[in-house]
Amino acid sequence: MKITYLGHSSLYLETQGIVLLLDPFISANPQAQAINIEDLSPDFILVTHAHLDHVLDVVHIAKKSSATIVANHEISEYYQKQDLTTIGLNHGGTVNLKGVQVKMTSAVHTSSFADGTYGGNPSGFVVSSGDTCVYIAGDTALTYDMKLIQDTFQVDLAVLPIGGHYTMDYIDACKASDFVGATRVLGVHYDTFPPISIDSAKARAYFAQNKKELILLNIGQHISI
Repeated sequence: MKITYLGHSSLYLETQGIVLLLDPFISANPQAQAINIEDLSPDFILVTHAHLDHVLDVVHIAKKSSATIVANHEISEYYQKQDLTTIGLNHGGTVNLKGVQVKMTSAVHTSSFADGTYGGNPSGFVVSSGDTCVYIAGDTALTYDMKLIQDTFQVDLAVLPIGGHYTMDYIDACKASDFVGATRVLGVHYDTFPPISIDSAKARAYFAQNKKELILLNIGQHISI
């Protein structure tokens, strides 16, 4: 699986011949101006919740690429009304996306669209592709629900918010990695805005002290797992 970081919490996952785009907030992110959304051609767009910094480019990219949007029931209905193709899930549900299994998990956060429309309960995803498993927490606080994930999955990489203020910080994210049984963490949702700025060196050192690896990618950079 190849994972490219597109800034903030946006990821581009390429696996088994399909492309998953997560929470596209790119065109208005001043740090992501090197990314041209016209170049993105996902098969599926995964949406964790309805906040603007996670859904800004969903409609444009979905219309351009004919991608199917995978999200909770309320977000799915919201986009169906805009003549977009969706798959609506809810917590605990799993969908097979051309051989890639995507399970919706709980998240502790809020969710509403910029126009005030209720966005349902926020979520995360467990993406399983062959022998590779990635847990994507979405925007969330640290929660004991995460402990249930390792009862079912062997997580190779946890994608966790680390910026604090609106989500857990890197200290809580390190604890979350214990909960899900992951030794490698890809940090997201940090440094985009002043309230979520972090000391990256300090965050990496904290993970290392706890025998974990915190991966912080430059925008446009990728890893393979």
